[in-house]
Amino acid sequence: MDMPMNVPVDDPNADTEWNDILRKHGVIPEKPPSPTPMIEEALTEARRLAHENRLEGKDLDELDALEDDEDDDFLDSYRQKRMAELATIQNTSVYNQVYPLTKAEWSTAVTEESAKAFIFVLLTSSSGMNTESQIMVEVWRNLARKFGHVKFCQIRGDLAIEGYPDRNCPTVLVYTDGDVRKQIITLKELKGASTKQEDLEALMIDLGAIRREDSRLMKREDRNGVGERRGLRQGARGADDGEDSDWD
Repeated sequence: MDMPMNVPVDDPNADTEWNDILRKHGVIPEKPPSPTPMIEEALTEARRLAHENRLEGKDLDELDALEDDEDDDFLDSYRQKRMAELATIQNTSVYNQVYPLTKAEWSTAVTEESAKAFIFVLLTSSSGMNTESQIMVEVWRNLARKFGHVKFCQIRGDLAIEGYPDRNCPTVLVYTDGDVRKQIITLKELKGASTKQEDLEALMIDLGAIRREDSRLMKREDRNGVGERRGLRQGARGADDGEDSDWD
């Protein structure tokens, strides 16, 4: 009976003639394929996609500013896409305000209505309102004007649920398809008293209430207080920022 031979191999992964002979006879395993070509292919594809999608997220004003730099047909295709998005926003923006809510209306105005749209309900603290409730009242106004396809409601916590404690306010309830999809009690889950509008927008994205590519979302420079968005910043039927609210 032939006994297996111990063949000296310095480095089984080395590209040597000796290793090729050993691989041919099955003494050492085949060398695994180099990942370099696959990495290069992935990088090439990533660059191609980045180039093709370089105009994603730009509004009509920004597209107009690129007339001298981009192909006319390519630029026009994005203009048509943006105009279609604006038309969709206008057609679906049916709420555009914060709706005062009573306990008696809850079933129809929230539970049943959530079959048609996302419903965001804000429970605030009682008389005087605590700091976090005051923050959310202002954020609620802005979000309601900006995202008219989402219904924003507001009610005092103790009027919605008997004995509901102020320490649990503000509370955010998100309804869709007749059920509570998300519940946030106070702003600890967000950024506490430092919570801003973009934090709620991020929540809306996570829940699917708005798309990450939505042209109404604030740009990074807006969040840093550097620039001002030139495109659509509110829902198509939104009111002016200085307009008085029914909740004042």
